[in-house]
Amino acid sequence: MKMKLFQLFITASIPVLKTLLITALGSYLATERVNILGEDSRKHLNSLVFFVFNPALVGSSLAQTITYHSMIKLWFMPVNVLMTFIVGSIFGWILILLTRTPPRLRGLTVGCCAAGNLGNMLLIIIPAVCEEKGSPFGAPDVCYAYGLAYASLSMAISAVYMWSYVYSIVRISSNRDTLDQDTIQSLERSSIPNQIMTPPGKIMNRIMKIVGFVIGVIPPVRKVFIEDGAPLRVINDTVSLLGGGAIPAVTLIIGGNLLKGLRGSGIQTSLVIGIIIVRYVALPLAGILIVKGAMKFGLVHSDPLYLFVLLLQFALPPAVSMATVTQLFGAGEKECSVIMLWTYVLASVALTFWSAFFMWLVA
Repeated sequence: MKMKLFQLFITASIPVLKTLLITALGSYLATERVNILGEDSRKHLNSLVFFVFNPALVGSSLAQTITYHSMIKLWFMPVNVLMTFIVGSIFGWILILLTRTPPRLRGLTVGCCAAGNLGNMLLIIIPAVCEEKGSPFGAPDVCYAYGLAYASLSMAISAVYMWSYVYSIVRISSNRDTLDQDTIQSLERSSIPNQIMTPPGKIMNRIMKIVGFVIGVIPPVRKVFIEDGAPLRVINDTVSLLGGGAIPAVTLIIGGNLLKGLRGSGIQTSLVIGIIIVRYVALPLAGILIVKGAMKFGLVHSDPLYLFVLLLQFALPPAVSMATVTQLFGAGEKECSVIMLWTYVLASVALTFWSAFFMWLVA
Protein backbone atom coordinates (compact mmCIF):
# COMPACT_ATOMS: atom_id res chain seq x y z
CA MET A 1 0.00 0.00 0.00
CA LYS A 2 2.84 2.39 0.89
CA MET A 3 4.61 1.57 -2.37
CA LYS A 4 1.42 2.26 -4.33
CA LEU A 5 0.95 5.65 -2.66
CA PHE A 6 4.60 6.51 -3.27
CA GLN A 7 4.28 5.54 -6.94
CA LEU A 8 1.16 7.70 -7.31
CA PHE A 9 2.99 10.61 -5.68
CA ILE A 10 5.88 10.26 -8.15
CA THR A 11 3.45 9.97 -11.07
CA ALA A 12 1.66 13.14 -9.95
CA SER A 13 4.87 15.09 -9.31
CA ILE A 14 6.40 14.65 -12.80
CA PRO A 15 3.79 16.70 -14.73
CA VAL A 16 3.90 19.46 -12.11
CA LEU A 17 7.70 19.50 -12.25
CA LYS A 18 7.60 19.80 -16.05
CA THR A 19 5.21 22.71 -15.75
CA LEU A 20 7.40 24.36 -13.12
CA LEU A 21 10.50 24.10 -15.32
CA ILE A 22 8.76 25.67 -18.33
CA THR A 23 7.32 28.37 -16.05
CA ALA A 24 10.81 29.13 -14.75
CA LEU A 25 12.03 29.41 -18.34
CA GLY A 26 9.23 31.90 -19.04
CA SER A 27 10.27 33.99 -16.02
CA TYR A 28 13.90 33.95 -17.18
CA LEU A 29 12.97 35.01 -20.71
CA ALA A 30 10.94 37.89 -19.25
CA THR A 31 13.81 39.37 -17.21
CA GLU A 32 15.16 42.76 -18.28
CA ARG A 33 18.54 41.28 -19.14
CA VAL A 34 17.10 38.75 -21.62
CA ASN A 35 13.87 40.59 -22.54
CA ILE A 36 12.72 38.00 -25.08
CA LEU A 37 9.36 37.62 -23.36
CA GLY A 38 8.81 41.20 -22.22
CA GLU A 39 5.41 42.72 -21.52
CA ASP A 40 4.66 43.57 -25.15
CA SER A 41 5.85 40.17 -26.33
CA ARG A 42 3.62 38.43 -23.78
CA LYS A 43 0.61 40.45 -24.92
CA HIS A 44 1.20 39.48 -28.56
CA LEU A 45 1.85 35.83 -27.66
CA ASN A 46 -1.23 35.80 -25.43
CA SER A 47 -3.31 37.11 -28.33
CA LEU A 48 -1.90 34.36 -30.57
CA VAL A 49 -2.76 31.74 -27.95
CA PHE A 50 -6.28 33.07 -27.51
CA PHE A 51 -7.17 33.57 -31.18
CA VAL A 52 -5.29 30.62 -32.74
CA PHE A 53 -3.77 27.99 -30.44
CA ASN A 54 -6.49 27.56 -27.79
CA PRO A 55 -9.44 27.51 -30.24
CA ALA A 56 -7.57 24.96 -32.36
CA LEU A 57 -6.76 22.79 -29.35
CA VAL A 58 -10.27 22.93 -27.90
CA GLY A 59 -11.96 22.41 -31.27
CA SER A 60 -9.81 19.47 -32.34
CA SER A 61 -9.99 17.79 -28.91
CA LEU A 62 -13.77 18.08 -28.71
CA ALA A 63 -14.19 16.88 -32.30
CA GLN A 64 -12.06 13.77 -31.77
CA THR A 65 -13.47 12.61 -28.45
CA ILE A 66 -16.88 14.18 -27.75
CA THR A 67 -19.84 12.23 -29.12
CA TYR A 68 -23.58 12.32 -28.46
CA HIS A 69 -23.31 9.45 -25.98
CA SER A 70 -20.32 10.96 -24.15
CA MET A 71 -22.14 14.31 -23.84
CA ILE A 72 -24.94 12.54 -21.99
CA LYS A 73 -22.39 11.06 -19.59
CA LEU A 74 -20.56 14.39 -19.08
CA TRP A 75 -23.62 16.50 -18.20
CA PHE A 76 -22.42 16.91 -14.59
CA MET A 77 -19.19 18.72 -15.53
CA PRO A 78 -20.86 22.13 -16.15
CA VAL A 79 -22.56 21.74 -12.75
CA ASN A 80 -19.25 20.83 -11.11
CA VAL A 81 -17.47 23.85 -12.64
CA LEU A 82 -20.32 26.09 -11.45
CA MET A 83 -19.93 24.65 -7.95
CA THR A 84 -16.22 25.59 -7.93
CA PHE A 85 -17.23 29.21 -8.63
CA ILE A 86 -20.08 29.27 -6.08
CA VAL A 87 -18.17 27.60 -3.24
CA GLY A 88 -15.04 29.64 -4.02
CA SER A 89 -17.09 32.86 -3.91
CA ILE A 90 -18.52 31.95 -0.50
CA PHE A 91 -15.02 31.32 0.87
CA GLY A 92 -13.86 34.56 -0.76
CA TRP A 93 -16.50 36.67 1.01
CA ILE A 94 -15.69 34.98 4.31
CA LEU A 95 -12.02 35.86 3.73
CA ILE A 96 -12.97 39.49 3.02
CA LEU A 97 -14.80 39.70 6.34
CA LEU A 98 -11.93 38.10 8.26
CA THR A 99 -9.14 40.21 6.71
CA ARG A 100 -11.13 43.43 6.27
CA THR A 101 -10.07 43.63 2.66
CA PRO A 102 -10.13 47.16 1.15
CA PRO A 103 -13.13 47.72 -1.16
CA ARG A 104 -10.98 48.10 -4.29
CA LEU A 105 -9.51 44.59 -3.73
CA ARG A 106 -12.74 42.76 -2.91
CA GLY A 107 -13.47 41.84 -6.52
CA LEU A 108 -9.91 40.58 -6.92
CA THR A 109 -10.20 38.50 -3.74
CA VAL A 110 -13.51 36.89 -4.69
CA GLY A 111 -12.27 36.32 -8.25
CA CYS A 112 -9.07 34.59 -7.15
CA CYS A 113 -11.03 32.35 -4.77
CA ALA A 114 -13.81 31.57 -7.27
CA ALA A 115 -12.05 31.26 -10.63
CA GLY A 116 -9.50 28.45 -10.92
CA ASN A 117 -7.25 27.76 -13.88
CA LEU A 118 -9.74 25.21 -15.22
CA GLY A 119 -8.45 25.28 -18.77
CA ASN A 120 -4.72 25.65 -19.24
CA MET A 121 -3.57 23.83 -16.10
CA LEU A 122 -5.79 20.83 -16.85
CA LEU A 123 -4.57 20.82 -20.45
CA ILE A 124 -1.02 20.65 -19.08
CA ILE A 125 -1.49 18.20 -16.21
CA ILE A 126 -4.03 15.64 -17.47
CA PRO A 127 -2.20 14.56 -20.68
CA ALA A 128 1.10 14.46 -18.80
CA VAL A 129 -0.38 12.24 -16.07
CA CYS A 130 -1.77 9.89 -18.72
CA GLU A 131 1.65 9.49 -20.32
CA GLU A 132 3.42 8.70 -17.06
CA LYS A 133 4.31 5.11 -16.19
CA GLY A 134 2.21 3.89 -13.29
CA SER A 135 -0.83 6.00 -14.13
CA PRO A 136 -4.04 4.33 -12.85
CA PHE A 137 -6.05 5.49 -15.87
CA GLY A 138 -5.38 2.67 -18.31
CA ALA A 139 -3.84 2.78 -21.80
CA PRO A 140 -1.88 6.04 -22.27
CA ASP A 141 -3.28 6.81 -25.74
CA VAL A 142 -6.92 6.34 -24.68
CA CYS A 143 -6.34 8.22 -21.43
CA TYR A 144 -4.62 11.06 -23.32
CA ALA A 145 -7.46 11.44 -25.83
CA TYR A 146 -10.24 11.46 -23.26
CA GLY A 147 -8.27 13.50 -20.75
CA LEU A 148 -7.69 16.17 -23.38
CA ALA A 149 -11.41 16.20 -24.17
CA TYR A 150 -12.36 16.57 -20.49
CA ALA A 151 -9.85 19.41 -20.08
CA SER A 152 -11.08 21.12 -23.27
CA LEU A 153 -14.69 20.91 -22.12
CA SER A 154 -13.63 22.31 -18.75
CA MET A 155 -11.91 25.23 -20.49
CA ALA A 156 -14.97 26.00 -22.62
CA ILE A 157 -17.33 25.98 -19.63
CA SER A 158 -15.08 27.96 -17.29
CA ALA A 159 -14.57 30.69 -19.90
CA VAL A 160 -18.31 31.41 -19.82
CA TYR A 161 -18.37 31.79 -16.02
CA MET A 162 -15.11 33.73 -15.99
CA TRP A 163 -16.12 36.41 -18.49
CA SER A 164 -19.66 36.82 -17.19
CA TYR A 165 -19.65 36.30 -13.43
CA VAL A 166 -16.07 37.11 -12.31
CA TYR A 167 -15.60 39.87 -14.87
CA SER A 168 -18.75 41.60 -13.55
CA ILE A 169 -17.69 41.26 -9.90
CA VAL A 170 -14.30 42.88 -10.55
CA ARG A 171 -15.91 45.61 -12.65
CA ILE A 172 -18.44 46.47 -9.95
CA SER A 173 -15.94 46.45 -7.08
CA SER A 174 -13.30 48.48 -8.92
CA ASN A 175 -13.38 52.12 -7.99
CA ARG A 176 -13.28 53.42 -11.54
CA ASP A 177 -14.15 56.92 -10.39
CA THR A 178 -10.58 57.33 -9.17
CA LEU A 179 -9.31 56.98 -12.73
CA ASP A 180 -9.78 59.71 -15.30
CA GLN A 181 -11.61 58.69 -18.45
CA ASP A 182 -8.53 58.99 -20.67
CA THR A 183 -6.63 56.51 -18.47
CA ILE A 184 -9.51 54.04 -18.57
CA GLN A 185 -9.78 54.26 -22.35
CA SER A 186 -6.01 53.81 -22.68
CA LEU A 187 -6.10 50.70 -20.46
CA GLU A 188 -9.01 49.25 -22.38
CA ARG A 189 -7.30 49.81 -25.73
CA SER A 190 -4.03 48.23 -24.62
CA SER A 191 -5.24 45.31 -22.53
CA ILE A 192 -5.68 41.75 -23.63
CA PRO A 193 -9.16 41.31 -22.12
CA ASN A 194 -10.45 44.06 -24.36
CA GLN A 195 -9.24 42.05 -27.33
CA ILE A 196 -10.80 38.98 -25.81
CA MET A 197 -14.18 40.62 -25.32
CA THR A 198 -14.39 42.17 -28.79
CA PRO A 199 -16.84 40.51 -31.21
CA PRO A 200 -14.14 38.99 -33.50
CA GLY A 201 -12.48 37.26 -30.55
CA LYS A 202 -15.75 35.93 -29.15
CA ILE A 203 -16.88 34.82 -32.61
CA MET A 204 -13.62 32.94 -33.29
CA ASN A 205 -13.74 31.01 -30.02
CA ARG A 206 -17.44 30.25 -30.28
CA ILE A 207 -17.06 29.03 -33.85
CA MET A 208 -14.23 26.64 -32.94
CA LYS A 209 -16.13 25.24 -29.93
CA ILE A 210 -19.38 24.85 -31.89
CA VAL A 211 -17.55 23.26 -34.83
CA GLY A 212 -15.81 20.85 -32.46
CA PHE A 213 -19.11 19.80 -30.90
CA VAL A 214 -20.85 19.48 -34.30
CA ILE A 215 -18.08 17.35 -35.81
CA GLY A 216 -17.92 15.11 -32.76
CA VAL A 217 -21.63 14.69 -32.06
CA ILE A 218 -23.07 14.27 -35.61
CA PRO A 219 -21.96 10.86 -37.01
CA PRO A 220 -22.10 11.75 -40.77
CA VAL A 221 -19.95 14.84 -40.19
CA ARG A 222 -17.58 12.86 -37.98
CA LYS A 223 -17.02 10.34 -40.80
CA VAL A 224 -15.93 13.17 -43.10
CA PHE A 225 -13.37 14.75 -40.74
CA ILE A 226 -12.27 12.32 -38.00
CA GLU A 227 -12.42 8.62 -38.79
CA ASP A 228 -9.70 6.68 -40.60
CA GLY A 229 -9.81 7.33 -44.33
CA ALA A 230 -11.98 10.45 -43.91
CA PRO A 231 -11.70 12.67 -47.02
CA LEU A 232 -11.14 15.86 -45.00
CA ARG A 233 -9.04 14.35 -42.22
CA VAL A 234 -6.13 16.60 -43.21
CA ILE A 235 -8.11 19.60 -41.90
CA ASN A 236 -8.49 18.01 -38.48
CA ASP A 237 -4.80 17.04 -38.45
CA THR A 238 -3.81 20.62 -39.31
CA VAL A 239 -5.98 22.07 -36.55
CA SER A 240 -4.54 19.55 -34.08
CA LEU A 241 -1.02 20.57 -35.09
CA LEU A 242 -1.83 24.22 -34.40
CA GLY A 243 -3.39 23.32 -31.05
CA GLY A 244 -0.16 21.67 -29.98
CA GLY A 245 1.38 25.11 -29.51
CA ALA A 246 -1.13 26.15 -26.84
CA ILE A 247 0.25 24.38 -23.79
CA PRO A 248 3.93 25.43 -23.98
CA ALA A 249 3.01 28.99 -25.00
CA VAL A 250 0.58 29.45 -22.12
CA THR A 251 3.06 28.02 -19.62
CA LEU A 252 5.76 30.45 -20.78
CA ILE A 253 3.31 33.36 -20.46
CA ILE A 254 2.44 32.33 -16.91
CA GLY A 255 6.14 32.34 -16.02
CA GLY A 256 6.62 35.79 -17.53
CA ASN A 257 3.60 37.23 -15.70
CA LEU A 258 4.76 35.85 -12.34
CA LEU A 259 7.88 38.00 -12.55
CA LYS A 260 5.75 41.05 -11.68
CA GLY A 261 4.96 39.55 -8.30
CA LEU A 262 8.62 39.57 -7.25
CA ARG A 263 8.55 43.37 -7.10
CA GLY A 264 5.90 43.35 -4.36
CA SER A 265 2.91 45.64 -3.89
CA GLY A 266 2.25 46.19 -0.18
CA ILE A 267 -0.68 43.76 -0.15
CA GLN A 268 -1.53 42.45 3.31
CA THR A 269 0.08 39.09 3.97
CA SER A 270 -3.05 37.70 5.62
CA LEU A 271 -5.00 38.16 2.37
CA VAL A 272 -2.44 36.22 0.31
CA ILE A 273 -2.29 33.44 2.91
CA GLY A 274 -6.08 33.34 3.03
CA ILE A 275 -6.39 32.90 -0.74
CA ILE A 276 -3.78 30.13 -0.63
CA ILE A 277 -5.74 28.33 2.12
CA VAL A 278 -9.00 28.69 0.18
CA ARG A 279 -7.58 27.39 -3.09
CA TYR A 280 -5.40 24.58 -1.74
CA VAL A 281 -7.19 23.44 1.43
CA ALA A 282 -10.83 24.52 1.70
CA LEU A 283 -11.86 24.10 -1.96
CA PRO A 284 -10.30 20.63 -2.47
CA LEU A 285 -11.99 19.36 0.70
CA ALA A 286 -15.31 20.81 -0.46
CA GLY A 287 -14.74 19.24 -3.87
CA ILE A 288 -14.33 15.79 -2.33
CA LEU A 289 -17.68 16.15 -0.55
CA ILE A 290 -19.43 17.39 -3.72
CA VAL A 291 -18.05 14.73 -6.08
CA LYS A 292 -18.52 11.93 -3.52
CA GLY A 293 -22.09 13.13 -2.98
CA ALA A 294 -22.71 13.14 -6.73
CA MET A 295 -21.39 9.58 -6.94
CA LYS A 296 -23.61 8.44 -4.08
CA PHE A 297 -26.73 9.75 -5.81
CA GLY A 298 -25.69 8.32 -9.20
CA LEU A 299 -25.17 11.71 -10.87
CA VAL A 300 -21.75 10.80 -12.35
CA HIS A 301 -20.41 7.66 -13.98
CA SER A 302 -17.53 5.75 -12.40
CA ASP A 303 -14.78 6.44 -14.95
CA PRO A 304 -11.68 7.08 -12.76
CA LEU A 305 -10.23 9.67 -15.16
CA TYR A 306 -13.50 11.62 -15.26
CA LEU A 307 -13.76 11.59 -11.46
CA PHE A 308 -10.11 12.66 -11.20
CA VAL A 309 -10.78 15.68 -13.44
CA LEU A 310 -13.88 16.65 -11.45
CA LEU A 311 -11.89 16.53 -8.20
CA LEU A 312 -8.87 18.34 -9.64
CA GLN A 313 -11.09 21.23 -10.75
CA PHE A 314 -11.34 22.19 -7.06
CA ALA A 315 -7.57 22.16 -6.40
CA LEU A 316 -6.16 24.48 -9.08
CA PRO A 317 -4.47 27.88 -8.69
CA PRO A 318 -6.35 31.07 -9.64
CA ALA A 319 -7.19 31.68 -13.29
CA VAL A 320 -4.50 33.54 -15.24
CA SER A 321 -7.29 35.67 -16.68
CA MET A 322 -7.57 37.43 -13.31
CA ALA A 323 -4.39 39.32 -14.15
CA THR A 324 -5.85 40.56 -17.42
CA VAL A 325 -9.18 41.51 -15.83
CA THR A 326 -7.45 43.66 -13.20
CA GLN A 327 -5.35 45.22 -15.94
CA LEU A 328 -8.49 46.22 -17.80
CA PHE A 329 -9.88 48.19 -14.85
CA GLY A 330 -6.53 49.43 -13.57
CA ALA A 331 -7.22 48.27 -10.01
CA GLY A 332 -5.24 45.66 -8.10
CA GLU A 333 -2.73 44.83 -10.86
CA LYS A 334 0.30 44.67 -8.57
CA GLU A 335 -1.64 42.89 -5.84
CA CYS A 336 -2.83 40.33 -8.39
CA SER A 337 0.76 39.70 -9.50
CA VAL A 338 1.80 38.95 -5.91
CA ILE A 339 -1.16 36.59 -5.45
CA MET A 340 -0.34 34.83 -8.71
CA LEU A 341 3.33 34.51 -7.78
CA TRP A 342 2.74 32.77 -4.45
CA THR A 343 -0.21 30.64 -5.51
CA TYR A 344 1.66 29.32 -8.56
CA VAL A 345 4.89 28.76 -6.64
CA LEU A 346 3.00 26.71 -4.05
CA ALA A 347 1.01 24.96 -6.79
CA SER A 348 4.01 22.70 -7.37
CA VAL A 349 3.51 21.24 -3.88
CA ALA A 350 -0.27 21.48 -3.59
CA LEU A 351 -1.06 20.02 -7.02
CA THR A 352 1.36 17.16 -6.51
CA PHE A 353 -0.22 16.27 -3.17
CA TRP A 354 -3.83 16.56 -4.32
CA SER A 355 -3.18 14.82 -7.64
CA ALA A 356 -1.65 11.84 -5.83
CA PHE A 357 -4.47 11.79 -3.27
CA PHE A 358 -7.19 12.04 -5.92
CA MET A 359 -5.55 9.24 -7.94
CA TRP A 360 -5.61 7.04 -4.86
CA LEU A 361 -9.21 8.06 -4.16
CA VAL A 362 -10.56 7.12 -7.60
CA ALA A 363 -8.27 4.19 -8.46
